[in-house]
Amino acid sequence: MTTTRTEKSLPLPPGSFGLPVIGETISFLRDRDFAKKRHKRYGSIFKTHLFGRPTVMMIGAEANRFLFTNENQHFSVTWPHSTKVLLGLGSLAMQTGEIHQKRRKLLSQVFQPRALAGYTSTMESIIHSYLQKWQQMGTLTWYPELRKYTFDVACKLFVGTDATADSHFGELFEEYCQGLFTIPVQLPWTKFGRALRAREQLLAKIEEIVRQRQQQPNSNEDALGLLLQARDEDGNSLSLEELKDQVLTLLFAGHETLTSAIASLCLLLAQHPDILATARAEQQQLGFKESLTLEHLKQMNYLELVIKEALRLIPPVGGGFREVIKGCEFNQYFIPQGWSALYQINRTHQDINIYTEPNNFEPQRFAPQKAEEKAKPYSYIPFGGGMRECLGKEFAKLEMKLFAANLIREYEWELVPNQNLDMIMVPTPHPHDGLQVKFRQLISISQAKPGN
Repeated sequence: MTTTRTEKSLPLPPGSFGLPVIGETISFLRDRDFAKKRHKRYGSIFKTHLFGRPTVMMIGAEANRFLFTNENQHFSVTWPHSTKVLLGLGSLAMQTGEIHQKRRKLLSQVFQPRALAGYTSTMESIIHSYLQKWQQMGTLTWYPELRKYTFDVACKLFVGTDATADSHFGELFEEYCQGLFTIPVQLPWTKFGRALRAREQLLAKIEEIVRQRQQQPNSNEDALGLLLQARDEDGNSLSLEELKDQVLTLLFAGHETLTSAIASLCLLLAQHPDILATARAEQQQLGFKESLTLEHLKQMNYLELVIKEALRLIPPVGGGFREVIKGCEFNQYFIPQGWSALYQINRTHQDINIYTEPNNFEPQRFAPQKAEEKAKPYSYIPFGGGMRECLGKEFAKLEMKLFAANLIREYEWELVPNQNLDMIMVPTPHPHDGLQVKFRQLISISQAKPGN
Protein backbone atom coordinates (compact mmCIF):
# COMPACT_ATOMS: atom_id res chain seq x y z
CA MET A 1 0.00 0.00 0.00
CA THR A 2 1.30 3.40 -0.97
CA THR A 3 -0.10 6.87 -1.43
CA THR A 4 1.88 7.88 -4.51
CA ARG A 5 -0.78 7.38 -7.14
CA THR A 6 -3.26 10.12 -7.80
CA GLU A 7 -7.00 10.33 -7.45
CA LYS A 8 -7.36 10.12 -11.25
CA SER A 9 -5.63 6.75 -11.56
CA LEU A 10 -7.62 4.92 -8.88
CA PRO A 11 -11.35 4.24 -8.54
CA LEU A 12 -13.42 5.18 -5.51
CA PRO A 13 -14.62 2.25 -3.40
CA PRO A 14 -17.87 0.59 -4.57
CA GLY A 15 -21.13 1.36 -2.79
CA SER A 16 -23.97 3.86 -2.73
CA PHE A 17 -24.36 7.34 -1.26
CA GLY A 18 -28.11 6.78 -0.83
CA LEU A 19 -30.54 9.69 -0.65
CA PRO A 20 -29.62 13.37 -1.06
CA VAL A 21 -28.51 15.09 2.16
CA ILE A 22 -29.32 12.24 4.61
CA GLY A 23 -27.57 9.56 2.56
CA GLU A 24 -27.90 6.17 4.29
CA THR A 25 -27.90 7.55 7.85
CA ILE A 26 -31.39 6.30 8.77
CA SER A 27 -30.57 2.77 7.57
CA PHE A 28 -27.27 2.90 9.44
CA LEU A 29 -29.03 3.83 12.69
CA ARG A 30 -31.95 1.41 12.35
CA ASP A 31 -30.66 -1.66 10.52
CA ARG A 32 -28.46 -3.82 12.75
CA ASP A 33 -27.18 -5.62 9.62
CA PHE A 34 -26.28 -2.43 7.72
CA ALA A 35 -22.55 -3.23 7.53
CA LYS A 36 -23.07 -6.98 7.10
CA LYS A 37 -25.29 -6.55 4.03
CA ARG A 38 -22.93 -4.11 2.32
CA HIS A 39 -19.87 -6.13 3.27
CA LYS A 40 -21.43 -9.13 1.53
CA ARG A 41 -22.34 -7.07 -1.54
CA TYR A 42 -19.29 -4.86 -2.00
CA GLY A 43 -16.45 -6.45 -0.05
CA SER A 44 -14.32 -5.20 2.84
CA ILE A 45 -14.19 -1.57 1.70
CA PHE A 46 -17.18 0.38 0.42
CA LYS A 47 -18.56 3.90 0.29
CA THR A 48 -21.73 5.25 1.84
CA HIS A 49 -23.00 8.61 3.12
CA LEU A 50 -23.51 9.01 6.88
CA PHE A 51 -24.28 12.00 9.09
CA GLY A 52 -23.93 14.47 6.21
CA ARG A 53 -20.61 13.18 4.85
CA PRO A 54 -19.29 10.76 2.22
CA THR A 55 -17.94 7.84 4.23
CA VAL A 56 -15.77 4.85 3.47
CA MET A 57 -16.39 1.82 5.65
CA MET A 58 -13.29 -0.36 6.10
CA ILE A 59 -13.52 -3.89 7.50
CA GLY A 60 -10.90 -6.33 8.74
CA ALA A 61 -7.59 -6.52 10.58
CA GLU A 62 -5.60 -5.05 7.69
CA ALA A 63 -7.96 -2.07 7.42
CA ASN A 64 -7.69 -1.49 11.17
CA ARG A 65 -3.90 -1.59 10.97
CA PHE A 66 -3.92 0.92 8.11
CA LEU A 67 -6.19 3.33 10.00
CA PHE A 68 -4.51 3.04 13.40
CA THR A 69 -0.95 3.36 12.11
CA ASN A 70 -1.80 6.40 9.98
CA GLU A 71 -3.37 8.40 12.83
CA ASN A 72 -2.59 12.12 12.37
CA GLN A 73 -1.02 11.40 8.95
CA HIS A 74 -3.99 10.42 6.79
CA PHE A 75 -6.66 10.17 9.46
CA SER A 76 -7.83 12.21 12.41
CA VAL A 77 -10.57 11.35 14.88
CA THR A 78 -14.01 12.64 14.09
CA TRP A 79 -17.55 11.95 15.27
CA PRO A 80 -21.07 12.54 14.01
CA HIS A 81 -22.13 16.14 14.66
CA SER A 82 -24.57 15.13 17.40
CA THR A 83 -21.80 13.30 19.28
CA LYS A 84 -19.30 16.18 18.87
CA VAL A 85 -21.73 18.71 20.31
CA LEU A 86 -22.92 16.53 23.18
CA LEU A 87 -19.50 15.26 24.30
CA GLY A 88 -18.02 18.75 24.00
CA LEU A 89 -14.80 20.10 22.52
CA GLY A 90 -13.01 19.70 25.87
CA SER A 91 -13.55 15.93 25.80
CA LEU A 92 -10.57 13.64 25.23
CA ALA A 93 -12.66 11.93 22.55
CA MET A 94 -12.58 15.16 20.49
CA GLN A 95 -8.98 16.20 21.03
CA THR A 96 -6.26 15.50 18.47
CA GLY A 97 -2.51 15.77 18.02
CA GLU A 98 -0.30 17.05 20.83
CA ILE A 99 -3.15 18.23 23.07
CA HIS A 100 -4.70 14.74 22.86
CA GLN A 101 -1.42 13.10 23.86
CA LYS A 102 -0.96 15.49 26.80
CA ARG A 103 -4.50 15.05 28.05
CA ARG A 104 -4.40 11.28 27.57
CA LYS A 105 -1.29 11.11 29.73
CA LEU A 106 -2.91 13.27 32.39
CA LEU A 107 -6.21 11.35 32.40
CA SER A 108 -4.40 7.99 32.47
CA GLN A 109 -3.74 8.63 36.18
CA VAL A 110 -7.39 7.75 36.79
CA PHE A 111 -6.77 4.23 35.44
CA GLN A 112 -3.34 3.36 36.85
CA PRO A 113 -3.14 0.01 38.71
CA ARG A 114 -2.92 1.80 42.07
CA ALA A 115 -6.13 3.74 41.32
CA LEU A 116 -7.89 0.58 40.09
CA ALA A 117 -6.91 -1.28 43.26
CA GLY A 118 -8.47 1.54 45.26
CA TYR A 119 -11.76 1.25 43.37
CA THR A 120 -12.42 -2.46 44.00
CA SER A 121 -13.94 -2.31 47.50
CA THR A 122 -16.38 0.49 46.56
CA MET A 123 -17.27 -1.30 43.34
CA GLU A 124 -17.88 -4.60 45.13
CA SER A 125 -20.04 -2.92 47.78
CA ILE A 126 -22.30 -1.50 45.06
CA ILE A 127 -22.37 -4.87 43.27
CA HIS A 128 -23.55 -6.64 46.45
CA SER A 129 -26.33 -4.11 47.09
CA TYR A 130 -27.69 -4.56 43.57
CA LEU A 131 -27.44 -8.35 43.59
CA GLN A 132 -29.43 -8.44 46.82
CA LYS A 133 -31.98 -6.02 45.38
CA TRP A 134 -32.44 -8.17 42.26
CA GLN A 135 -32.81 -11.30 44.38
CA GLN A 136 -35.66 -9.62 46.25
CA MET A 137 -37.28 -8.55 42.96
CA GLY A 138 -37.22 -12.17 41.71
CA THR A 139 -38.35 -11.49 38.15
CA LEU A 140 -37.03 -8.33 36.53
CA THR A 141 -36.14 -6.56 33.32
CA TRP A 142 -32.40 -6.58 33.81
CA TYR A 143 -30.97 -4.13 31.28
CA PRO A 144 -32.46 -0.93 32.84
CA GLU A 145 -31.31 -2.21 36.24
CA LEU A 146 -27.80 -2.79 34.91
CA ARG A 147 -27.82 0.79 33.61
CA LYS A 148 -28.63 2.03 37.12
CA TYR A 149 -25.87 -0.16 38.56
CA THR A 150 -23.10 1.02 36.18
CA PHE A 151 -24.19 4.64 36.58
CA ASP A 152 -23.98 4.29 40.36
CA VAL A 153 -20.45 2.89 40.05
CA ALA A 154 -19.39 5.62 37.60
CA CYS A 155 -20.81 8.40 39.77
CA LYS A 156 -19.22 7.08 42.94
CA LEU A 157 -15.78 6.35 41.48
CA PHE A 158 -15.51 9.25 39.04
CA VAL A 159 -17.13 12.14 40.91
CA GLY A 160 -17.72 10.81 44.43
CA THR A 161 -21.50 11.23 44.39
CA ASP A 162 -24.28 8.80 45.21
CA ALA A 163 -26.51 8.48 42.14
CA THR A 164 -29.20 6.63 44.08
CA ALA A 165 -29.68 9.74 46.24
CA ASP A 166 -30.16 11.96 43.16
CA SER A 167 -32.49 10.20 40.74
CA HIS A 168 -32.87 13.38 38.67
CA PHE A 169 -29.17 13.23 37.78
CA GLY A 170 -29.65 9.70 36.42
CA GLU A 171 -32.76 10.70 34.47
CA LEU A 172 -30.88 13.60 32.88
CA PHE A 173 -28.07 11.27 31.92
CA GLU A 174 -30.47 8.84 30.23
CA GLU A 175 -31.94 11.74 28.22
CA TYR A 176 -28.43 12.86 27.30
CA CYS A 177 -27.33 9.39 26.11
CA GLN A 178 -30.40 9.03 23.87
CA GLY A 179 -29.23 11.94 21.70
CA LEU A 180 -25.55 11.09 21.24
CA PHE A 181 -25.96 9.25 17.93
CA THR A 182 -28.90 10.94 16.26
CA ILE A 183 -29.68 13.26 13.38
CA PRO A 184 -28.79 16.67 14.91
CA VAL A 185 -32.10 18.50 14.49
CA GLN A 186 -32.14 21.05 17.31
CA LEU A 187 -35.82 21.28 18.17
CA PRO A 188 -37.26 20.98 21.68
CA TRP A 189 -39.01 17.66 21.00
CA THR A 190 -36.23 15.84 19.12
CA LYS A 191 -33.85 13.41 20.85
CA PHE A 192 -30.98 15.78 20.03
CA GLY A 193 -32.82 18.83 21.38
CA ARG A 194 -33.72 17.06 24.61
CA ALA A 195 -30.15 15.76 24.96
CA LEU A 196 -28.75 19.29 24.58
CA ARG A 197 -30.96 20.52 27.42
CA ALA A 198 -29.90 17.57 29.55
CA ARG A 199 -26.22 18.29 28.81
CA GLU A 200 -26.53 21.87 30.09
CA GLN A 201 -28.14 20.69 33.33
CA LEU A 202 -25.58 17.90 33.77
CA LEU A 203 -22.69 20.33 33.28
CA ALA A 204 -24.21 22.69 35.85
CA LYS A 205 -24.42 19.81 38.33
CA ILE A 206 -20.84 18.71 37.57
CA GLU A 207 -19.62 22.29 38.03
CA GLU A 208 -21.33 22.41 41.41
CA ILE A 209 -19.59 19.17 42.42
CA VAL A 210 -16.21 20.42 41.15
CA ARG A 211 -16.48 23.70 43.07
CA GLN A 212 -17.37 21.83 46.25
CA ARG A 213 -14.41 19.49 45.76
CA GLN A 214 -12.01 22.37 45.12
CA GLN A 215 -12.66 23.32 48.76
CA GLN A 216 -11.36 19.85 49.74
CA PRO A 217 -8.04 19.70 47.84
CA ASN A 218 -6.72 16.63 49.64
CA SER A 219 -9.61 14.36 48.66
CA ASN A 220 -8.35 12.12 45.85
CA GLU A 221 -10.08 8.81 46.45
CA ASP A 222 -11.98 9.07 43.16
CA ALA A 223 -11.21 10.14 39.59
CA LEU A 224 -12.28 13.74 40.13
CA GLY A 225 -9.93 14.09 43.10
CA LEU A 226 -7.07 12.78 40.96
CA LEU A 227 -7.96 15.09 38.06
CA LEU A 228 -8.18 18.17 40.28
CA GLN A 229 -4.61 17.55 41.42
CA ALA A 230 -3.23 16.36 38.08
CA ARG A 231 -0.75 18.55 36.18
CA ASP A 232 0.63 18.09 32.67
CA GLU A 233 4.34 18.28 31.77
CA ASP A 234 4.16 22.08 31.74
CA GLY A 235 2.61 22.19 35.21
CA ASN A 236 -0.85 23.16 33.92
CA SER A 237 -4.08 21.82 35.38
CA LEU A 238 -7.38 21.28 33.58
CA SER A 239 -9.58 24.35 33.20
CA LEU A 240 -13.05 24.18 34.72
CA GLU A 241 -14.70 23.98 31.30
CA GLU A 242 -12.45 21.18 30.09
CA LEU A 243 -12.76 19.34 33.39
CA LYS A 244 -16.56 19.36 33.04
CA ASP A 245 -16.37 17.89 29.52
CA GLN A 246 -13.82 15.28 30.57
CA VAL A 247 -15.95 14.20 33.57
CA LEU A 248 -19.05 13.97 31.36
CA THR A 249 -17.12 11.76 28.91
CA LEU A 250 -15.87 9.54 31.75
CA LEU A 251 -19.42 9.11 33.03
CA PHE A 252 -20.66 8.22 29.54
CA ALA A 253 -17.85 5.77 28.83
CA GLY A 254 -18.10 4.18 32.28
CA HIS A 255 -21.84 3.75 31.97
CA GLU A 256 -23.12 3.27 28.43
CA THR A 257 -20.58 0.83 26.97
CA LEU A 258 -20.09 -1.08 30.23
CA THR A 259 -23.83 -1.67 30.61
CA SER A 260 -23.91 -3.13 27.12
CA ALA A 261 -20.89 -5.36 27.78
CA ILE A 262 -22.21 -6.68 31.10
CA ALA A 263 -25.73 -7.26 29.73
CA SER A 264 -24.29 -9.20 26.77
CA LEU A 265 -22.16 -11.30 29.11
CA CYS A 266 -25.20 -12.14 31.29
CA LEU A 267 -27.28 -13.02 28.22
CA LEU A 268 -24.60 -15.25 26.69
CA LEU A 269 -24.03 -17.12 29.96
CA ALA A 270 -27.77 -17.73 30.33
CA GLN A 271 -27.85 -19.12 26.78
CA HIS A 272 -24.80 -21.36 27.37
CA PRO A 273 -25.30 -23.21 30.69
CA ASP A 274 -22.26 -25.44 30.09
CA ILE A 275 -19.96 -22.41 29.92
CA LEU A 276 -21.65 -20.89 32.97
CA ALA A 277 -21.15 -24.18 34.84
CA THR A 278 -17.42 -24.18 34.01
CA ALA A 279 -17.09 -20.56 35.14
CA ARG A 280 -18.93 -21.38 38.36
CA ALA A 281 -16.74 -24.44 38.98
CA GLU A 282 -13.68 -22.20 38.73
CA GLN A 283 -15.13 -19.86 41.37
CA GLN A 284 -15.89 -22.81 43.67
CA GLN A 285 -12.40 -24.23 43.19
CA LEU A 286 -10.75 -20.90 44.00
CA GLY A 287 -13.02 -20.62 47.02
CA PHE A 288 -12.49 -16.93 47.80
CA LYS A 289 -14.73 -15.87 50.68
CA GLU A 290 -13.32 -12.43 51.45
CA SER A 291 -13.60 -9.26 49.36
CA LEU A 292 -11.94 -9.76 46.00
CA THR A 293 -8.69 -8.04 45.12
CA LEU A 294 -6.84 -7.53 41.86
CA GLU A 295 -4.66 -10.51 42.77
CA HIS A 296 -7.74 -12.70 43.25
CA LEU A 297 -9.12 -11.62 39.88
CA LYS A 298 -5.86 -12.50 38.11
CA GLN A 299 -6.37 -16.14 39.13
CA MET A 300 -9.74 -16.37 37.34
CA ASN A 301 -8.31 -17.64 34.06
CA TYR A 302 -11.47 -19.18 32.60
CA LEU A 303 -13.58 -16.16 33.49
CA GLU A 304 -11.01 -14.04 31.64
CA LEU A 305 -11.62 -16.13 28.49
CA VAL A 306 -15.39 -15.84 28.89
CA ILE A 307 -15.22 -12.05 29.12
CA LYS A 308 -12.88 -11.81 26.13
CA GLU A 309 -15.25 -13.92 24.05
CA ALA A 310 -18.31 -11.89 25.09
CA LEU A 311 -16.51 -8.71 24.00
CA ARG A 312 -15.64 -10.37 20.68
CA LEU A 313 -19.12 -11.69 19.91
CA ILE A 314 -21.07 -8.58 20.98
CA PRO A 315 -18.61 -5.68 21.17
CA PRO A 316 -20.17 -2.70 23.00
CA VAL A 317 -18.80 -0.28 20.39
CA GLY A 318 -19.48 -1.05 16.74
CA GLY A 319 -16.61 0.95 15.26
CA GLY A 320 -14.96 4.34 15.14
CA PHE A 321 -15.01 7.37 12.86
CA ARG A 322 -11.99 9.11 11.40
CA GLU A 323 -11.74 12.13 9.12
CA VAL A 324 -9.54 11.73 6.05
CA ILE A 325 -7.10 14.64 6.39
CA LYS A 326 -4.97 13.54 3.43
CA GLY A 327 -6.20 11.45 0.49
CA CYS A 328 -4.74 7.93 0.38
CA GLU A 329 -4.91 4.53 -1.27
CA PHE A 330 -6.13 1.34 0.35
CA ASN A 331 -6.61 -1.97 -1.48
CA GLN A 332 -6.46 -0.32 -4.90
CA TYR A 333 -9.11 2.29 -4.05
CA PHE A 334 -8.68 6.01 -3.50
CA ILE A 335 -10.05 7.54 -0.30
CA PRO A 336 -10.46 11.30 -0.80
CA GLN A 337 -9.56 14.02 1.68
CA GLY A 338 -12.63 15.34 3.50
CA TRP A 339 -14.42 12.00 3.64
CA SER A 340 -15.09 10.09 6.85
CA ALA A 341 -13.60 6.64 7.38
CA LEU A 342 -15.36 4.16 9.66
CA TYR A 343 -13.58 1.08 10.94
CA GLN A 344 -15.74 -1.87 11.95
CA ILE A 345 -15.18 -3.76 15.19
CA ASN A 346 -18.15 -6.10 14.93
CA ARG A 347 -17.43 -7.25 11.38
CA THR A 348 -13.72 -7.64 12.15
CA HIS A 349 -14.63 -10.00 15.00
CA GLN A 350 -16.68 -12.12 12.57
CA ASP A 351 -13.80 -12.80 10.17
CA ILE A 352 -13.82 -16.52 9.33
CA ASN A 353 -10.16 -16.29 8.33
CA ILE A 354 -9.32 -15.45 11.96
CA TYR A 355 -12.06 -17.04 14.06
CA THR A 356 -13.33 -20.61 13.77
CA GLU A 357 -17.14 -20.58 13.55
CA PRO A 358 -17.23 -16.91 14.57
CA ASN A 359 -20.97 -16.88 15.37
CA ASN A 360 -20.43 -19.39 18.20
CA PHE A 361 -19.78 -18.39 21.82
CA GLU A 362 -16.54 -20.27 22.45
CA PRO A 363 -14.26 -18.88 25.20
CA GLN A 364 -11.60 -21.54 24.58
CA ARG A 365 -10.69 -19.85 21.29
CA PHE A 366 -8.69 -17.40 23.47
CA ALA A 367 -6.92 -20.12 25.48
CA PRO A 368 -3.09 -19.91 25.17
CA GLN A 369 -2.89 -23.07 23.04
CA LYS A 370 -5.30 -21.61 20.44
CA ALA A 371 -5.12 -17.80 20.78
CA GLU A 372 -7.02 -17.25 17.53
CA GLU A 373 -6.89 -13.47 17.93
CA LYS A 374 -3.09 -13.52 17.63
CA ALA A 375 -3.16 -14.81 14.05
CA LYS A 376 -3.11 -11.25 12.76
CA PRO A 377 -2.60 -7.89 14.53
CA TYR A 378 -5.73 -5.78 15.08
CA SER A 379 -8.12 -8.72 14.58
CA TYR A 380 -9.41 -8.35 18.18
CA ILE A 381 -10.23 -4.71 18.96
CA PRO A 382 -13.14 -4.40 21.44
CA PHE A 383 -11.46 -1.25 22.80
CA GLY A 384 -10.25 0.12 19.47
CA GLY A 385 -6.53 0.34 18.81
CA GLY A 386 -3.49 2.46 18.16
CA MET A 387 -2.85 5.72 19.98
CA ARG A 388 -6.59 6.20 20.58
CA GLU A 389 -7.26 2.80 22.17
CA CYS A 390 -9.82 3.16 24.98
CA LEU A 391 -8.07 4.72 27.96
CA GLY A 392 -10.44 3.04 30.41
CA LYS A 393 -10.16 -0.52 29.09
CA GLU A 394 -8.52 -1.86 32.29
CA PHE A 395 -11.27 -0.21 34.36
CA ALA A 396 -13.90 -1.82 32.13
CA LYS A 397 -12.29 -5.27 32.38
CA LEU A 398 -11.97 -4.89 36.16
CA GLU A 399 -15.64 -4.00 36.59
CA MET A 400 -16.81 -6.78 34.28
CA LYS A 401 -14.71 -9.39 36.06
CA LEU A 402 -15.61 -8.24 39.58
CA PHE A 403 -19.31 -8.15 38.69
CA ALA A 404 -19.23 -11.53 36.94
CA ALA A 405 -17.30 -13.26 39.75
CA ASN A 406 -19.75 -12.11 42.43
CA LEU A 407 -22.75 -12.91 40.24
CA ILE A 408 -21.62 -16.39 39.18
CA ARG A 409 -20.53 -17.65 42.59
CA GLU A 410 -23.65 -16.56 44.47
CA TYR A 411 -26.60 -16.25 42.09
CA GLU A 412 -28.39 -17.92 39.19
CA TRP A 413 -30.68 -16.48 36.54
CA GLU A 414 -32.76 -17.78 33.69
CA LEU A 415 -34.31 -16.04 30.70
CA VAL A 416 -38.06 -15.41 30.78
CA PRO A 417 -39.58 -17.28 27.79
CA ASN A 418 -41.06 -15.60 24.70
CA GLN A 419 -39.10 -12.36 24.89
CA ASN A 420 -37.39 -10.65 21.96
CA LEU A 421 -33.62 -11.01 22.43
CA ASP A 422 -32.69 -9.37 19.11
CA MET A 423 -30.10 -6.66 19.62
CA ILE A 424 -30.87 -2.97 19.19
CA MET A 425 -27.47 -1.61 18.14
CA VAL A 426 -27.71 2.16 18.80
CA PRO A 427 -26.31 3.75 20.88
CA THR A 428 -24.83 0.45 22.15
CA PRO A 429 -26.05 -3.16 21.73
CA HIS A 430 -28.86 -4.19 24.07
CA PRO A 431 -31.68 -6.80 23.92
CA HIS A 432 -34.93 -5.54 22.39
CA ASP A 433 -37.10 -6.43 25.40
CA GLY A 434 -34.56 -5.37 28.01
CA LEU A 435 -33.34 -8.85 29.08
CA GLN A 436 -36.12 -10.26 31.26
CA VAL A 437 -34.88 -12.80 33.81
CA LYS A 438 -35.83 -14.79 36.87
CA PHE A 439 -33.13 -14.07 39.44
CA ARG A 440 -32.39 -15.94 42.66
CA GLN A 441 -29.64 -16.79 45.09
CA LEU A 442 -27.70 -19.93 44.31
CA ILE A 443 -28.44 -22.70 46.80
CA SER A 444 -25.22 -24.55 47.56
CA ILE A 445 -25.10 -28.13 48.82
CA SER A 446 -24.06 -26.91 52.28
CA GLN A 447 -27.05 -24.54 52.43
CA ALA A 448 -29.65 -27.05 51.31
CA LYS A 449 -31.70 -28.55 54.12
CA PRO A 450 -32.18 -32.34 54.35
CA GLY A 451 -35.34 -33.45 52.62
CA ASN A 452 -35.51 -30.43 50.32
